[in-house]
Amino acid sequence: MLSPWKQRILFSCTLLIFPVSIMYQKRRHKEIHMPAAPNYTTEMTALVVDQYQNGTSVEDISEMVTRSVRSVRSKLVREGVYIAPVKAVGAKRDNGPTKKELLTQLEAVAPFPVDGFVGATKDAIKSLIAHFG
Repeated sequence: MLSPWKQRILFSCTLLIFPVSIMYQKRRHKEIHMPAAPNYTTEMTALVVDQYQNGTSVEDISEMVTRSVRSVRSKLVREGVYIAPVKAVGAKRDNGPTKKELLTQLEAVAPFPVDGFVGATKDAIKSLIAHFG
């Protein structure tokens, strides 16, 4: 038999822990549906879409609605209005023949197999071609 003060402590702990454990079990079993607060209201969404379609930059819109640029861009993508900017393509460089072409040339002039030269640099292969060619 527990002493009266131990019974009180046990009872008070049960009162404190029991509701939490029930809440945890219900949440775990999806019995309690806690609706998430939407990040954007319908008015904010309409404003963001309208501003974007009028040509306002995503950075300026993000400052207007106090959201991050990434958040605003994601919202515009979800709404189906975002068009990604075209990235500038760098100038294409002409580095001369490829390493494969150089190895083919070396194979034609060298008196040995060139399979081991796959890891060699272009300059090294060119110098071998110049030496044997």
